[in-house]
Amino acid sequence: MKKKIKIPGEPVYFFAILLISFSVAMITATDFGVSMIVAPAYILSLKLDFLTFGQCEYIVQGILFVIFCISVKKVKAVYFTSFLTGVIYGAVLDLWRLVIPAFNPEITPPGSLPFGIRIVFFIFGMFLTSFSVALFFKTYLYPQVYDFFVKGISSKFGLNRTKFKICFDVSCLAAAVIMTLVFFRGFRGIGIGTLIMTALNGMIIGMFGRLLDRFFEFRPIFGKFSEKFDLH
Repeated sequence: MKKKIKIPGEPVYFFAILLISFSVAMITATDFGVSMIVAPAYILSLKLDFLTFGQCEYIVQGILFVIFCISVKKVKAVYFTSFLTGVIYGAVLDLWRLVIPAFNPEITPPGSLPFGIRIVFFIFGMFLTSFSVALFFKTYLYPQVYDFFVKGISSKFGLNRTKFKICFDVSCLAAAVIMTLVFFRGFRGIGIGTLIMTALNGMIIGMFGRLLDRFFEFRPIFGKFSEKFDLH
């Protein structure tokens, strides 16, 4: 049996934040439709134009965090690190959209890039998003609330994480559809790309997760500290 490469989990956590915020900014620029996960926050940012995409993420993830605590009937101080991850993610997302002209809606409105580039951005962004989520699942540090919710609920109730992730994605899509119809009487931020990601995201994350498990072993640098993040 081939020996696995050992990787410290803590740097993986920060790398995953950088990757997932970058991929979300990239997909948003294509205007094919954002991920079903971030669609509610993006639609809210389109409605409340005085708030950035990242700031609306704080609102949506805060609501989901409350739902999580009610579902598990428990509130632990360490859980709030998940919301902190969401805050960092939102800030980095806004930063990517500010410093990269192709992602900045003030410089390059979503959908204005050449069609071929938009397709490449979308495909790369979709796989990068899934890879980032798979990385989050390999570290003990809590991911942003979306993925923390999936990780925590599936762990708490013994559910298959990939299947539950797919159900969660569909639920987010349904919420986004309701929001865009109520706010705009039409579809904004949701498109064919959203449907593709809803159908494939969970399976791609599962694929990356299996590949990571095959070649790598993720270990915490701070073993005692990591025990505080046990969801059981």
